[in-house]
Amino acid sequence: MSKSLFKDFESVSSKAWKQKIQVDLKGADYNDTLIWKTNEGINVKPFYHSDEFDVLPEVSNSKASQWKISQSIVVSDAKTANASMLEAINRGAEHLLLHVQSETIVIEDLFYNIDVSQVCIDISCDFISEPFVKAVLSTVKDSYREVQPQIHFQTDIIGHIAKTGNWYNNLRDDHHKLDAIVEATHQISVNVDLYQNAGATLVQQLAYSMAHVNEYLNHFKSRNTCSDALEVTFNIATGSNYFFEIAKIRALRLLWSTLASEYGVNTSCRIIATPSKRNKTIYDYNVNMLRTTTECMSAILGGANVICNLPYDALFHNANEFGERISRNQLLVLKNESYFNKVDNPADGAYYIENITDQLAQKALDLFKNIEANGGFLSQLKEGTIQRKIKDCANTEQLDFDSQRIVLLGTNKHPNVTDKMSDNLEVNPFLKIEKRKTLIEPIIEKRLSEKLEIKRLSKE
Repeated sequence: MSKSLFKDFESVSSKAWKQKIQVDLKGADYNDTLIWKTNEGINVKPFYHSDEFDVLPEVSNSKASQWKISQSIVVSDAKTANASMLEAINRGAEHLLLHVQSETIVIEDLFYNIDVSQVCIDISCDFISEPFVKAVLSTVKDSYREVQPQIHFQTDIIGHIAKTGNWYNNLRDDHHKLDAIVEATHQISVNVDLYQNAGATLVQQLAYSMAHVNEYLNHFKSRNTCSDALEVTFNIATGSNYFFEIAKIRALRLLWSTLASEYGVNTSCRIIATPSKRNKTIYDYNVNMLRTTTECMSAILGGANVICNLPYDALFHNANEFGERISRNQLLVLKNESYFNKVDNPADGAYYIENITDQLAQKALDLFKNIEANGGFLSQLKEGTIQRKIKDCANTEQLDFDSQRIVLLGTNKHPNVTDKMSDNLEVNPFLKIEKRKTLIEPIIEKRLSEKLEIKRLSKE
């Protein structure tokens, strides 16, 4: 048809829609009935309209068609890890996230038969070591002289002290080693997943990620080592608030672009997304697969570069082939059967998501400015301000879970009373308190269902 049918109908304004809704409510209050008030201080309306935008949103730069399926592998023995890496690649992994536990790992054994020209690899370590980083680079480059190996090192000394309460060694030594590693790799990482898993709101996660990385940018600027070659990787955790999590990732890119431009560094960033641990459960654990699926979908639609799924049994089982295969297959289905890699910017133009993105970004920017005006992120960590604010939000969320305002099916709603787990726990799924001396109070990750699960286990 040459004539558009839309031209035969008059456009309807948002004001007209609201008036019609108020008539249909038959006296009920519009704001009380249809406005959803979130913990982020955002009021979600029942509909959004183009006339609410002064300027229509610009096209985002994310490439959702290029996201990679990742497999996380703990490296305690090089040959064992190498076998797991080859198995994951053969079964569809396009990216590997290696958690190296010891500096004594035999690097040649770890990368034996691994084609790093085809598979991207991120390496995080339980230690900080410039010689180890250079040894990996040397080994890999010797094997692939004609191609550029896709190796990324995740070095986050601030994330380490935030999580453990201590530096790797001490402030001076950690910064010295960080500088050497960044000089060799031009890479840093920011582990934002800690804040989500500890119970921070979306606004806090975004603001803390910017304040966190700003500490690095200030440090490099003072040493005149800031450059547009710097590559920043944000490790994030995605929760179950589907559309808000999409908006969170989009807002993260907006905020980073704004901050990076002020320092004259690369305004693009890498985002590695993993489902949150906070809403996962040990009872009715198969529901975890449903939770992680939607959380991975949010990450893809939001524009994450790499998606590393969380196995449904990761809380209570040791790493095992079945759980890892299921988690990987979830991503394979999303990519190859659900076509989640066919559109670059799938969330663009959705007025609801665009509106939430702008609000999250603005509220996070305001909080970021407040943190900087009060000494910066490290200063507030040392004072305990960041920890206290996260705990306040986590406690509010915990009360919502305890009162069933937040529902985890199979756990605090419609539980299977015949479900037994005491004989199925290979690892401790609960928060462990270790008494040790720390420089600052660490930020503690904790799941919502822990107290309820402990109570159920005690009665088995």
